[in-house]
Amino acid sequence: MIDLRPVGYVVGLMVMALGLAMILPLLVDIAEGLGHWPVFAESAILTILIGGLVALTCKNGVREGLTIQQTFLLTTGVWVILPVFGALPFVLGETDLRFVDAFFEAMSGLTTTGSTVLSGLEGLPKGILLWRGVLQWLGGVGIIVVAMVFLPELRVGGMQIFRTEGFDTFGKILPRATEISSRISVIYLALTLSCVACYMMSGMNAFDATVHAMTTVATGGFANYDASFGAFGAATEYVAVAFMMLAALPFVRFVQMTAGTAKPLLTDPQVRGFFITATVLVVVLTLWQLGIQEGFSEQSFRKVLFNTVSILTGTGYASADYMQWGSFPVAFFFFVGLIGGCAGSTACSIKIFRYQLLFASVKVQMRRIFTPHGVFVPRYQGRRVSDDVLNSVMSFFVFFTVTLGVISVALGLTGLDFVTSISGASAALANIGPGLGEIIGPAGNFATLNDTAKWVLSGAMLIGRLELLAVYAIFTVSFWRA
Repeated sequence: MIDLRPVGYVVGLMVMALGLAMILPLLVDIAEGLGHWPVFAESAILTILIGGLVALTCKNGVREGLTIQQTFLLTTGVWVILPVFGALPFVLGETDLRFVDAFFEAMSGLTTTGSTVLSGLEGLPKGILLWRGVLQWLGGVGIIVVAMVFLPELRVGGMQIFRTEGFDTFGKILPRATEISSRISVIYLALTLSCVACYMMSGMNAFDATVHAMTTVATGGFANYDASFGAFGAATEYVAVAFMMLAALPFVRFVQMTAGTAKPLLTDPQVRGFFITATVLVVVLTLWQLGIQEGFSEQSFRKVLFNTVSILTGTGYASADYMQWGSFPVAFFFFVGLIGGCAGSTACSIKIFRYQLLFASVKVQMRRIFTPHGVFVPRYQGRRVSDDVLNSVMSFFVFFTVTLGVISVALGLTGLDFVTSISGASAALANIGPGLGEIIGPAGNFATLNDTAKWVLSGAMLIGRLELLAVYAIFTVSFWRA
């Protein structure tokens, strides 16, 4: 029988922390003077009270470490429970959302997906807009810790290859998570503050700069305007591109840089692969645009650069309605969204390192075909890649593809058209944000979808953000018998 008390204790503390975070939008609403602050006061009190009671109830079961089963449950449980409480300000506030819509918005925020059911953002209270940014900011730093501490330990999706990064956590997950979180949080906060400063220098006001810095560094994509980044100027777009790229890099490399060495960042094959991929994608779409427009335009290049980087990193901002660019860019962005950034970053989707391991494995198999008696082994970062890592990566690709198909079919069964179904499934599972088509494309949102579709998409966001297998494992009989 699995002891759930350590899991409940940590979840309770996380719920309390979420309640304390509601104080920030509360103060903003008080400063705004429009009387919206009681919404966050009520939500904070309820959230802190329930989280505190759960933590106190489970405190007698706390141990220094967690078992593998408890770690799986904690990893999934946090991302299931927190959106419930994160939805409270949307239900009680001026948005007056039904719970399904509020939960969808909160799940989209905490998983840094960026899909939204809200419109008329310019008219919403500043507290609500800030809360959306806070949800994504907390989700961004949270997923870094999960990627660096929990997923390598759980041997999910090939993440175990990063257990040699100086963060060996086996048997002491809770204390090591605290240590790593503190080091990562300092870097994360510094990057956010730098982004705020750069946004303000580019012309944003202080409030917009703060909220958009939170959602940029988290690669989340929530914006304060229905037009997303189409509401800002050229300088702001370039700033966003720079920080989206930085946020998609492994944060462990930033930690190592603060320790005095930049070599790991410069020699990391993930980082090189990410920048090469981004460059190639921008060049391809720019050349296509040149062929259509028959001339170079800085604005055209900027729109291509911004939207490509936004989709590649899973941020989901839009500075233009690329659905109007033609059929090729639409298909192009669909596949770009399935690439993602680096492991150990706030970026989402399949991620660069898995493609690199896949190509390394294919290369070895090809060489074995031409040289049957040769001995060839796939390598990554100069080290031999073990069979269990390769099997884990291959399993991830299979599960991702199958899950994408199942979700697409499920959405189609709710009455959605083909483009909306498949792009919605991709946007949720890869945590990209906007889908394709007139309904959920960059010029639309998810408000008009039926309730069943919203629940399906909420589940897909959770599954995708936790790398699929971390969620699927708890539904197996062997997990509960272990």
